[in-house]
Amino acid sequence: MNLSAFNNLSTDVARKELFACCGSNRWADAMMQYFPFSSEKQLVDLSAKIWYDECDEGDWRESFTHHPKIGDVKSLTEKFAGKEQAGVAVATEETITQLAKANSEYENKNGFIFIICATGKSADEMLALLNDRLQNTPDEELHIAMGEQQKISIIRFKKMLPDGDFSFLKVSQITTHVLDTSTGIPGKDISIKLQAFKDNTWQTIAQGITNSDGRIPDLLPQERNLKPDTYKMVFDTGNYYTKTNTKTFYPKVEIIFSTFDETHYHVPLLVNPFGYSTYRGS
Repeated sequence: MNLSAFNNLSTDVARKELFACCGSNRWADAMMQYFPFSSEKQLVDLSAKIWYDECDEGDWRESFTHHPKIGDVKSLTEKFAGKEQAGVAVATEETITQLAKANSEYENKNGFIFIICATGKSADEMLALLNDRLQNTPDEELHIAMGEQQKISIIRFKKMLPDGDFSFLKVSQITTHVLDTSTGIPGKDISIKLQAFKDNTWQTIAQGITNSDGRIPDLLPQERNLKPDTYKMVFDTGNYYTKTNTKTFYPKVEIIFSTFDETHYHVPLLVNPFGYSTYRGS
């Protein structure tokens, strides 16, 4: 189906399709105010504007309830063979058990299940992220999960419109990669937090883990631009070096940087156990 065919659906069917992408009634009703849509870009841009500017905590939490638990043993064995969570489906029994335990702890702490855009992530990566995010405050997790939901909604738009044109979508506005200069190889499986200064403290607004290339290309949802401001990235270098029994002088590396507009910002880290450097990349 392409956008033209979608626009020819009845309003009831179109709303049902949109609701399935997000799971929020207020969001779906607001989106339908603009139906039919002029382009795929309008669809995505409106979805973000409504999600961030017009919805509130109740709407976000409603959306989260429409996800099965990542890490629930029964769900993993019976329902999680789909494309969005293929990495979880091939997990070992031990990993599934650990995911189930950590997800239960997460839900008890935050009042909603662990939300993550699982596409392209292995079960081990998701388990590492889940354990890292357990250290965040419930308010931080609410906003991280909200961003993850927007990533998921965009993926579901693409599935809803397999013949649509989504070529306008770019990588996250803020990206990073880590190179371990002591070995000359990418820094894999490093947890990285993106933080904003709010209410006189640094608060995590997005979080990811570096892939096999040492990169996080999807820290923010596509088409989501942060306002020009000062932000901070926190790299968990301590755990990275602990895995190889390497002593490091820097258990964490914090990079504070400023954005000036809505262009792309690449913030790389060159690190070794006793030194690091950074620059604005491209």
